[in-house]
Amino acid sequence: MRANCPSHDIAPMPRSWPDKFRDAFRGLWLATGHERSFVVHLPMAVAVTVCGALLRVSLVEACILGLCITMVLVAEIFNTAMEYLSREITQERRPDIARALQIASGAVLMASIGAAVIGTALLGNRLGIALGWWTGLR
Repeated sequence: MRANCPSHDIAPMPRSWPDKFRDAFRGLWLATGHERSFVVHLPMAVAVTVCGALLRVSLVEACILGLCITMVLVAEIFNTAMEYLSREITQERRPDIARALQIASGAVLMASIGAAVIGTALLGNRLGIALGWWTGLR
């Protein structure tokens, strides 16, 4: 495939740091603005952040919640990138491409379930403390 594409024979021009950051932010914009899954993920991230603030989570708990949110969003971005790439490669139904996309979707699901379990444990503990149900783990 590379042999038929003359542009691969030319070494890429080095890009400046501002260009790299511009492209990275454009990629974030494209992923969040054009992927339907972000309609679910971003409001959930905001809700978790607000709940964490209202329940006065500790710094460590806030960092754990932030890592969980980041993990889910990054998994979704990689999944979105794979979807775009697969459509660019071929419009045909290819079993291996379908499997790769299913695996990527599975990664998003696994990240989401893990984040939900961790978030429920952390926020549930803080809610129990706030409501006086238990002294909780500090």
